[in-house]
Amino acid sequence: MRIDILCTNPAHPVVPVLRGWMAKRASAHRVRLIHDKSELAYGDILYLVSCSQLIGREDRARYAHVLVLHASNLPEGRGWSPHVWDILAGKEDLTASLLTAEDSLDTGAIWAKRRFLVPKHALYDEINDLLFQAELDLMDLGMEMVAAGEAPVPQTAQAGSYYPRRTPEDSRLDPTRSLADLFDQIRVADPDRFPAFFEMHEHTYVVTLKKREN
Repeated sequence: MRIDILCTNPAHPVVPVLRGWMAKRASAHRVRLIHDKSELAYGDILYLVSCSQLIGREDRARYAHVLVLHASNLPEGRGWSPHVWDILAGKEDLTASLLTAEDSLDTGAIWAKRRFLVPKHALYDEINDLLFQAELDLMDLGMEMVAAGEAPVPQTAQAGSYYPRRTPEDSRLDPTRSLADLFDQIRVADPDRFPAFFEMHEHTYVVTLKKREN
């Protein structure tokens, strides 16, 4: 198969994971990782992974299938960073979905879903490991389904829910709250790109979490 993977942020933590996935499949498939839609070519599958660009009909027409990896149990949790919002809402049982890209955000037919559990103690890198493994499993399954000529299932007619795009301001901590109250907000914050922080005594302080080895 000719497979392109579009991840628009070269610094995203999923990029090394994708490169590892590609290396294991290079002998059987022609796989490229690109970071801008101007690099799109043509092929059997285009995977959109942590893609912030809208891919229009003309670009999608270059591929037999354009598939989106999305970290929610669609149609619930459309929008941005759904697994982060779910964890902040107290959820541990999460779902990743593989769907067809459409003009409307996260509304395409569903190819497959994978559940993954995020324990209350899991920190940012551990959460990513769990999510990324679910996404890689879905990429493999998507290839298998396309090769077998299978078809996706349209999403249900229910309206679903939408999450807003997260910004660095979402990592701002309220220093008057307890550490227990702030724990989820700290552990989901990207320590490199969007670290948790608070302001006090006319200074800004960055907060990171690290587990002590037993």
